[in-house]
Amino acid sequence: MITLALDFETANERRDSACAVGLAWIADGRVVRRESHLIRPPEMRFSPGNIRVHGILPADVAGKPAFAEVMAPYLADLGGGVILAHNATFDIGVLRAGLGRAGLPVPDFAYLCTVQVARRVFPAPEGCGLGKVARRLGITFEHHDAGEDAYACARIALAAMGETGTGDVHGLAASIGVPVTEVPGEGARPAPGRGVISGRAMAVRPPTSASLSFLMRGSTGNRYTVTLEERTSGAVLRCTCMAGRFGQRCRHVKALEVGDITDLLSDNHSDLATLATRLVRVA
Repeated sequence: MITLALDFETANERRDSACAVGLAWIADGRVVRRESHLIRPPEMRFSPGNIRVHGILPADVAGKPAFAEVMAPYLADLGGGVILAHNATFDIGVLRAGLGRAGLPVPDFAYLCTVQVARRVFPAPEGCGLGKVARRLGITFEHHDAGEDAYACARIALAAMGETGTGDVHGLAASIGVPVTEVPGEGARPAPGRGVISGRAMAVRPPTSASLSFLMRGSTGNRYTVTLEERTSGAVLRCTCMAGRFGQRCRHVKALEVGDITDLLSDNHSDLATLATRLVRVA
């Protein structure tokens, strides 16, 4: 079974704006291969906030290959094994959105989120962000470099396997009660850019399942519930925090909208894949 860690950096708020990817393969209890590539996004629009995070500028990627060309050599491995990612819903979302934007079929994927793994195996009051967990484990890396982040993610998974005495990611997942999530693939999309994040307004697809609810951690440790509510005007996410009570899109709602599970306390992180199909950003 192929196991590899995956990390993307994006140019802006759109999930199909990948500007870098890192991969790290695990075998025989160690990282055996590492790859890192810059990617030219479909639109050369870089948000200042994203640049502050990863330091990648438009000039750095202007002459680089597009998403499909960069990812083509790795799709067999990604679709044939288990993907590890720290906040995996985001990275799987970028992968699917990038392929969809390119009009390419999206294969089936299986993934394990190392944020959820770290919360079970290496919990700490400070949280389980990639840098924090790596620091606790003595893993040295350059944070927000895609290749380095993928490597750190792989090392965290290996450390968790060692801590739990399990030999692979399936054994690790079973031992700590975190599922390996399977995401069904999709056919080729002839119209690039449709059905992916783009801009700030929110359109809603017809609901296909029961209402969703997520337990989120606040900045002071309080717990809040974010629920998907069906209304005549469409579906909206509502939070029980103070801002949410006043009808504002609080940080908890915004995090779930982009697949950020850093502060997700409930064990239904796989429901974000369903949420993503019911809330679709449009220009």
